[in-house]
Amino acid sequence: MRFFLVVKKAGRDSKRKFIMAGLEVLYTCVGRSVTCPQDAVVCFVHWEMIKRGFRCIGSGDEPLSSDQKSELLPADWSSNKELYSLRYTTKDGDSQLLLKAIAVDSTLIFNLLNSVTQQVSDLTVNISDHVDSDQLHTFHSVFKEADGLAEKVRTQLLPPQDGPSGQRKSLREEEEEEQRRRRREDGDPLRIPNRQPRHGPPPHWRDPMAPPFSAGGADLDPFGTRGGGGMIVDPLRSGFPRSGFDPSSGIPDILPPGAVPPGARFDPFGPPGRHRPGPDPDHMPPPGYDDMFM
Repeated sequence: MRFFLVVKKAGRDSKRKFIMAGLEVLYTCVGRSVTCPQDAVVCFVHWEMIKRGFRCIGSGDEPLSSDQKSELLPADWSSNKELYSLRYTTKDGDSQLLLKAIAVDSTLIFNLLNSVTQQVSDLTVNISDHVDSDQLHTFHSVFKEADGLAEKVRTQLLPPQDGPSGQRKSLREEEEEEQRRRRREDGDPLRIPNRQPRHGPPPHWRDPMAPPFSAGGADLDPFGTRGGGGMIVDPLRSGFPRSGFDPSSGIPDILPPGAVPPGARFDPFGPPGRHRPGPDPDHMPPPGYDDMFM
């Protein structure tokens, strides 16, 4: 039984040593800059990112010409105790990440932005649960529940690790794969609706600029439109059955032949061929037309 307890304690100590490996050197290097508990938490999270394979290239939001990859923290990393801003990059430089930590009361809120994928992860740390504020300058006593904090950082804040092969797909390969997937979906005849290009004449769509309540409006246009309508009626071109009467041949006793040009519009003013002899009933004005009192 005693042997079992000793082995268990030894296993816990070895796990703690594994988590803290390298952090002691880092903490010693920046010990003079650590003046508050949140400094210690930021230092801890920074080392977890270094272990994941990222390198710090500077502080602030904007890149500088003096940026260099380093496992250490920049000289001004803790100049603002309310807002920490650090920039990281991968070893091959394919992507960059922006880490921000905001102090809110007794907590520290971390946000990690991937500039390539625009993915954001966050983590909220209760400072008093993981840092002893009375032991800031004693490395072996400053951190509490270091294994739990490390697990939170790895699972909630840091991006997922690569697969077993250690090879990551480039952004171009991912775009090509997405295009191939879309082509396969477009070529599937069972998909509803089918997104293949339409063959044949385009459908007749109603003019979107036409008034929605314009039924019969074409009849108000004197000349009409291609769709019909209009107020000018030509008996010879109205579409109704035409008689055999040709106005260009003339009307006996009324119009000589050729008075009406061929194809010209002509409104008959009398029954052709049936001219009534005698005086025209319209040759005199109606009785009393000039009497204003009638």
